[in-house]
Amino acid sequence: MNLFLPRIEISLSQIQENARVLSELYMRKGVSLMGVTKAVLGEPSVAKAMIQGGVKLIADSRIENIIRMKNAGISIPFVLLRTPLSQAKSIVENVDISLNTEIGTLKKLSYHAKEQNKCHQVIIMVEMGDLREGVMPCDLSQFIRHTLSLPNIKIIGIGCNLACYGGIIPDNKNMQELSELVYSLEKEFQINLEIISGGNSANHEWFKSSQNVGRVNNIRLGESILLGCETVSRKAIPGLHTGAFQLVAEVIESKKKPSLPFGKIGQDAFGNIPSFQDRGIHQRVIIALGNQDVAPTGLNFNNKLKLLGSSSDHIILDSKCNSIKLGDEIRARLNYGGLLSTMTSPFVRKHFTNCNSYSAI
Repeated sequence: MNLFLPRIEISLSQIQENARVLSELYMRKGVSLMGVTKAVLGEPSVAKAMIQGGVKLIADSRIENIIRMKNAGISIPFVLLRTPLSQAKSIVENVDISLNTEIGTLKKLSYHAKEQNKCHQVIIMVEMGDLREGVMPCDLSQFIRHTLSLPNIKIIGIGCNLACYGGIIPDNKNMQELSELVYSLEKEFQINLEIISGGNSANHEWFKSSQNVGRVNNIRLGESILLGCETVSRKAIPGLHTGAFQLVAEVIESKKKPSLPFGKIGQDAFGNIPSFQDRGIHQRVIIALGNQDVAPTGLNFNNKLKLLGSSSDHIILDSKCNSIKLGDEIRARLNYGGLLSTMTSPFVRKHFTNCNSYSAI
């Protein structure tokens, strides 16, 4: 059978196994998992594999992805990680829980929840140093008080995000501060916060080394489940599969060429002025992928291939093997940026393996 090229091969059984191993690991300390599907464009088959591996909630940043998964028959509770004011009506209609940092957005959610006769659940995100989303700790008490006054809105938890924008590493200090905030809020407002979502795949080393996780009882995992690594140093997590996603592309040119372009150098296709080293004549391979399909630096080739550069529709490789010929298939593993861009490209066919058991949840 001739398979479409380029394609991304997705092992659903490996994703399920990663989810199972991580679910069991985290549950030893009372921590449940949200499976994050934003890197795979809300692909329902991947979400189903996560669920069969033990994930209790599915989280995504885009309402469109959540609607896609719901339309595929997935009925597990959904969490929206990013809450645009303009989508408040659709959020209340389609999402069980949303993460929030703005009173204006909560007011809009409250209005639509009342209109739809629903109680919308929210997790309030607190800023713990990474400087992406979050209410400043000094403003949190007033923020909670205001939120509690809104009809049809229920605060079910507190969360934080680290190692995404500022690269701030989750550690005992900031995780303890999060727990202390939770204790303080529950005492002040006489409420029970059910979900304390302490972070993401960057929390793995903290979790592994921590004797006491405090009040943290939930972690949001995408990359660890999908690619089998933690995200502080991108180390593989023992016992997990790191090759659940493989990108396959066709060789469309294989020739010996100079390593140094000849002629006057100006801007490349993206406005950069490139520089080159003269390494003599070498074997160059071009594959039918480009920046429109994938972030080229997100591709990990075998040691016989080295990325030289790319344009919108070509990726150029230096080959140490002269046997690569026209029409051959080249495989590459993906890091998070490569996975995110490839799954978003309409030009890369998604090919699932071990998919029979993931047809329904």
